[in-house]
Amino acid sequence: VAAQKCRKRKLNAILNLEEDVCNLQTQKESLKKEHSQCSKSINQIKQKLNILYHDIFSRLRDDQGRPVNPRQYVIHCSSNGGVFIIPKHLANSEQKQDNRKEQKQK
Repeated sequence: VAAQKCRKRKLNAILNLEEDVCNLQTQKESLKKEHSQCSKSINQIKQKLNILYHDIFSRLRDDQGRPVNPRQYVIHCSSNGGVFIIPKHLANSEQKQDNRKEQKQK
């Protein structure tokens, strides 16, 4: 009787584990689909942002009326909502400082 109960418990445990595996596989597929949709959305947003970025730079002019070179300048958004056009070398140094601050906070 004890052996029979032991076998029954073992069989129940195996059935529960198989059910868990099935549920986890379903969840995995669902997460894969969600990940794929998120990746597509991110790529679409990146494309729209890139188009907007080029559109903005095509309309910008410096003090002498010459077009602003997007290879030399970047659009910078400040925390208070201000938008600035700054030289890339300044943006790179600012990003490095921000990265250092974030690392110190961690």
